[in-house]
Amino acid sequence: MPPTRVDPQSNSLYHSLMATNANFRSSFLQRLALTAITFLFAYPLTLRAQTADDVINAYLKARGGLAKIKAVQTERVSGTITFAPGVEGPFFVERKRPLKMHMEITVSGQSLIRVYDGKSSGWIYNPFAPNASVTPMSPADISGIADEADFEGPFIDYKAKGNQIEYAGKEQIDGKIVHKLKLTGKQGDVSYFFFDASTGLIMKWHGTRKVGDKETPWETYFRDFRDVDGLKYPFLVESAAVESDQIQKITATKIETNIPINEAQFGKPKPPAPPAATADPPKPD
Repeated sequence: MPPTRVDPQSNSLYHSLMATNANFRSSFLQRLALTAITFLFAYPLTLRAQTADDVINAYLKARGGLAKIKAVQTERVSGTITFAPGVEGPFFVERKRPLKMHMEITVSGQSLIRVYDGKSSGWIYNPFAPNASVTPMSPADISGIADEADFEGPFIDYKAKGNQIEYAGKEQIDGKIVHKLKLTGKQGDVSYFFFDASTGLIMKWHGTRKVGDKETPWETYFRDFRDVDGLKYPFLVESAAVESDQIQKITATKIETNIPINEAQFGKPKPPAPPAATADPPKPD
């Protein structure tokens, strides 16, 4: 089987794992949350939201409350990421306030690494690239990395973060009434978030991802919410290009908060050791 090409620009935990922390942005790996790495809430139908802030406040309440979200100082999410049938592997992403992040994804025995120091520098190690080495993130990478590393996602203190949020009405998804918010980021990028009106929890993200040189419509669904230290997190995130049947999945097996994380994790990484060579089977006599 030829080696699978992994593009570190393809997924992030912001648009894939959670919009809370919702950045592990999309051919094969960048904005996973795998984004990744938030972004979730109880909103009774009898209190129909009329403004974006109503929906956001319900979201924060359903997740566990603003105070608990802000009390999280570190976070580690580990699990499995699936890019296509037969192309999957383990991942983990670590974050530390204010905006530090370390992510590793292993496919075919080789680990892709993305690191941001929380200030101005980031690095990528892509073992599938020619002459693989640890390289600095490009200005384009850096411009969006804060979204991935942000513990709180785009909704908390959204005006201070340069985001504009508008209430865009109600829709129905899978038989459920949802509230729709339009988010315009500080770089001018537009995306939409859909919140289950009966629970307040985030249900769907819709926007675009860059696949090669083309902006492609993309959707992400957040499922299997569980309680972790008093906060709700989605343990299953499914993403795909619109009208595509090839779904990328992020399945969290463990989410930990307020754990010790070595500062060295957020510095320039060292290339991992190459996988051990497979010994030839013994020849028959």
